[in-house]
Amino acid sequence: MTPENTTLTAIPGFRVGHWTDLAGQTGCTVILCPDEGAVASASFIGPSPGTREGVLLSPEKTVERIHALLLTGGSALGLGAAQGVVEVLEERGVGYETGFARVPIVPAAVIYDLGVGSSSARPRAEHGAAAALSASSDPVTRGRVGAGTGATVGKYLGGQGAAAGGLGSAVAGRLGRLGNVSVGAIAVVNAVGDVLDEQGQVLAGPGTGPGHDPSHQPFTPTPVENTTLVAVVTGHTLTKSECRRFADAAQTALGRVIHPSHTFWDGDSAFMLSSCALPPADPLLLGTLVQEAVCAAVRDAVRMARQPQ
Repeated sequence: MTPENTTLTAIPGFRVGHWTDLAGQTGCTVILCPDEGAVASASFIGPSPGTREGVLLSPEKTVERIHALLLTGGSALGLGAAQGVVEVLEERGVGYETGFARVPIVPAAVIYDLGVGSSSARPRAEHGAAAALSASSDPVTRGRVGAGTGATVGKYLGGQGAAAGGLGSAVAGRLGRLGNVSVGAIAVVNAVGDVLDEQGQVLAGPGTGPGHDPSHQPFTPTPVENTTLVAVVTGHTLTKSECRRFADAAQTALGRVIHPSHTFWDGDSAFMLSSCALPPADPLLLGTLVQEAVCAAVRDAVRMARQPQ
């Protein structure tokens, strides 16, 4: 009997692929949208988010649909992996029609993982292409894989107490007035704070809280080294402005599951994508499910990161 898919790819039309470098402790993850693209927007909070095409996702900008989303390690050096995804999609004839060529729209966001494995290891264009070529609708592989390979959490005491972050995925669904309503999420968890479980207890991280343990020397995290990346998808029709509001809701969910969240040293990025294949859903219900899926994906990331590779 085939296990139920409880990851983002349970939402029809979206496919996920990874490229992983276990030796270098880095990697990248690609979410492929339906060929016609997905309406998308994003929310960026913190001093140092690393992104590509981030401005394009603002609701007032012209292009509404993206064709893939790249989540990657390697800090700003890893953003080059997006070019490989662009080239794969161009070869498939997928992209925004300009009159002279179809231009694939592939936003990207990064985490800083250069201090975990090899500082010279980072995803490049060929690795982004490999992730795109491997993308499928199979359940998402989670843990220390893809963009989550070198992710860590609970870093407010420095190296002491830091735990594996990883990549997680979850779906949330409910029966609404217009039928089944569902969303899927992926989270790459690389936060300063601890990750909390469903009861509010520490699931990953030292759990003392900044400054609560006098035996530890004071430590100030580095702004560029901490980021949680979240991508949420749904089939229910949304406008670009609505996607932005739900991306904000995804950021709010991080405050429920990471403590402390959105610190001076985190640069968190949240994306909301809609294939528009289904009628609109009750926005209150949809917002609730976005937050549930994000919390579940963050917890799934650190739980799966503990599993043997």
